[in-house]
Amino acid sequence: MRVFNDLTDLPEFRNAVLTIGSFDGVHQGHQQILDRVKELARQNEGESIVVTFHPHPRLVVYPKDNSLKLITTIEEKVQLLRRYGIDNVVVVPFTVEFSQQSADEYIKKFLVDKFHPKHIVIGYDHRFGLNRQGDINYLKWHGEACGYEVVEIGKHEVEDIAVSSTKVRRALDEGKVSDAARLMGHYFSLTGTVVHGNKIGKRIGFPTANLEIPQRHKLLPPGGIYAVYAYHQGQRYGGMLYIGDRPTLEQYDNKTIEVNLFGFDKDIYGDKLQLELIERTRDDEKFDGLEALSKRLQQDREEVQKVIGELESAETKKKMSPQARAAIVILNYNGRGYLEKFLPSVLGTTYPHFEVIVADNGSTDDSLDFLSEKYPDLRCIDLGQNYGFAEGYNQALQRVEAPYYLLLNSDVKVEPGWLDPLMELMERDPSVGACQPKILAYDEPNRFEYAGAAGGWLDNLGYPFCRGRIFADTEPDEGQYDELQEVFWATGAAFLVRSKLFHDLGGFDGEYFAHSEEIDLCWRIKRAGYKIMARPRSVVYHVGGGTLNYNTPRKAYLNFRNSLYTLVKNEERGRLLWILPARLLLDGLAGALFLMQGKISHIGAILRAHWSFFPNLKRTLRKRRQIRELVQKVSISNKPNYAGRYPGSIVWQYYAMGKRRFKNLS
Repeated sequence: MRVFNDLTDLPEFRNAVLTIGSFDGVHQGHQQILDRVKELARQNEGESIVVTFHPHPRLVVYPKDNSLKLITTIEEKVQLLRRYGIDNVVVVPFTVEFSQQSADEYIKKFLVDKFHPKHIVIGYDHRFGLNRQGDINYLKWHGEACGYEVVEIGKHEVEDIAVSSTKVRRALDEGKVSDAARLMGHYFSLTGTVVHGNKIGKRIGFPTANLEIPQRHKLLPPGGIYAVYAYHQGQRYGGMLYIGDRPTLEQYDNKTIEVNLFGFDKDIYGDKLQLELIERTRDDEKFDGLEALSKRLQQDREEVQKVIGELESAETKKKMSPQARAAIVILNYNGRGYLEKFLPSVLGTTYPHFEVIVADNGSTDDSLDFLSEKYPDLRCIDLGQNYGFAEGYNQALQRVEAPYYLLLNSDVKVEPGWLDPLMELMERDPSVGACQPKILAYDEPNRFEYAGAAGGWLDNLGYPFCRGRIFADTEPDEGQYDELQEVFWATGAAFLVRSKLFHDLGGFDGEYFAHSEEIDLCWRIKRAGYKIMARPRSVVYHVGGGTLNYNTPRKAYLNFRNSLYTLVKNEERGRLLWILPARLLLDGLAGALFLMQGKISHIGAILRAHWSFFPNLKRTLRKRRQIRELVQKVSISNKPNYAGRYPGSIVWQYYAMGKRRFKNLS
């Protein structure tokens, strides 16, 4: 989704279908209108557009009116419109000057000149222009000359929406946040900045993040304890929220909003925190001192954890339905031995809704004969030739229909329950685009494996490394990376991705052949605002180097070449101007290192990589433009997601500072 805040910087919309309004709360009544806009856009091969205003027009027209209470801030509203699949949101800066437009100016200079709409979906009582002189009939009257059609939202529907808004506000005013959630179709949110408090919670064993809500017109539910979900840097945590005047602490005379996050121990002062209010568990109360308060908070935490636990259990049962199917696709090239050894473990997966598919990449061994004889019911796709890893998967996945693809190397052994945690994560959080399990070495199962370890990171110069593996050094697995964490890239050895996202972003780049294609795709996914996650509750065991050994000149060539391709296609233009020269210098240093190690053929691999890269630079820049358009179409955020990007140089940390472990990076 694209978001525009400047009317002078709007693109040419294609067959625009737009609606205009406040959409406060984006509740289920609003969602019916959004569905109508999206359907019209689909029928006309156009774009859906929501036009809304900030600040709220009432605050500009009646600046002394302090009675307005908004369910959503503008940021929360945009986030919800993104969730409900709108292509474009235009946030119009509402000013006194804008409000002074005549009805004709509003139609011609604003609606027509800025949007060139094909359809305008609007309420029967919509008024616009100076002194509200324009109405829907006036809008229709101009329609034929201006080339748009008005789709009227009838009186009954508009009144239902107004009633819904009133019901939502009433529920929130009464602290019935679960009732409000049912009316809206999503939780009520509070978003603010974490500020310093009085540290009382920490003293009594309940450290809290104090939230400052800058929008004074944001509706605030009554005091008490609430079960909440808290979102920090893309991660979700359960929490216990307190809103109130702290009657037990009479020396502090101010309202506070503070949340105790479960399983969280980070310094997040100055960070943004978003809370989703699930249920109110009690009113605000006064206690006889801190000891009594602490005892009550312990009981509150147990009650809140029970609420969240029951909710998550219900979510999991609901989402783990026959529709949540995963296609486990194994790309095979002369891997008969691996299929014989590891395919039984994959077929023993306990997740209830999966299919195993073997796509054969032109094998010259007896892989297909073996599968036909040993597993006659197993689906096989014979690609007929060796397309390489990247294009081989592209070709195979064009013939596979499933909501999720699990791309699995043939040299991977899995445990029976390995898929469940991955699918649960993807089903629970729609903002996760792809994820991976923890990858351990098959021959040394207490040590991380090179290919992906506990999730991939990228440094400031575009060099990849992992939690648990820096360059060729792999760490022993001592549980140090067992927490769920957002990363920058997920390994292609065991890669779970949303199928629609895979195809919408163009799949792998077939020119890569093998190596770095998953980093390139993950970078595109993160540019669209999605998350890439490492889920260590799921563990697999990878032989590694089964098709192409990690230490061969061929792999060095692909790594150096494809890494440069990935940078040019995805890195910000301004950063590329200095990163590319820096990378060329470091490639030269890598050549010197290979010379000292006696790896002369590897030096040739670097030279061949550059000879391949630079003649194709113009074509790569063309791909860069195409990728930008693909990313814009599927984006769920107006900013790329940089979680998992290390701000320093991993080369410097490794070679100059001697840092061989991810946990020791500064």
